[in-house]
Amino acid sequence: MSDQDFPIDLSKVKLVVSDLDGALLNTNNEVSPRFFKQFEKLKQRNIHFVATSGRQFQSIIDKLYSIKDCISIIGENGGIIQHNNRVKVLLELTRTDVTRCVDVLRTIPECFIVLCGIKAAYIESSHNKFLSHLKNYYSVIKSVEDLNELYDDKFLKIAVYHFNSSEELVFPYLDFLKDRYQVIVSGQHWLDISHIKANKSYALKIIQEQRGISKEETLVFGDYNNDLEMLELAQFSYAMANAHPNVRDIASYITKSNSEEGVEHIIDKLLQE
Repeated sequence: MSDQDFPIDLSKVKLVVSDLDGALLNTNNEVSPRFFKQFEKLKQRNIHFVATSGRQFQSIIDKLYSIKDCISIIGENGGIIQHNNRVKVLLELTRTDVTRCVDVLRTIPECFIVLCGIKAAYIESSHNKFLSHLKNYYSVIKSVEDLNELYDDKFLKIAVYHFNSSEELVFPYLDFLKDRYQVIVSGQHWLDISHIKANKSYALKIIQEQRGISKEETLVFGDYNNDLEMLELAQFSYAMANAHPNVRDIASYITKSNSEEGVEHIIDKLLQE
């Protein structure tokens, strides 16, 4: 289904929610100048914007720095939220959780572990190619000798990177963890392990309730499996053209790819209503 197939009435929308990677961010890993101009018009019309991502919270701030105080932010797949200019940790992993999961991940060939805390993202690896990829998603990174010896932080999730496919080469090893943790493929190369209740929809519900905004007044953009629950909270749920098949199956509509500014394309339609 495509948004061009028939006219859609977006006039009731009061909340616009977008994932970053594969959606609002283009192939240069940037937010377009076009979106920042659109944001000012959304603000004038009292339409609230929420940026959501599996990314580190500080990295989201870096991408949207000029408007960070005017929006809500859902980071680390729902583990942390900024709303009404207040930052709050929603769901965290215990030290026992971290040790259990890290020990399992160490047995998986060729995967790289990132322990995501509030203060920083912690890694044990010094692999240069991995580090260059990591810096695209994490702004504050600390290298440590042993992830299981970290105590001076709160831990929001464990991210796992694989150069080929997290879905095919990491996820099958973790099936037995799914009863206790949220285990989700969040990108071609990424997989995330979080608190069992942690996902973007958990945080988005809080924002909807606090602002008194219904599903029928919500528009959401997503592209990967960590967006699935969030898409169900919006009547106007859009999969990017570059989205995972699971996302395309659950979304009500499909927009252009992130390389074609698919998010901005639909926001233009919204602003025309």
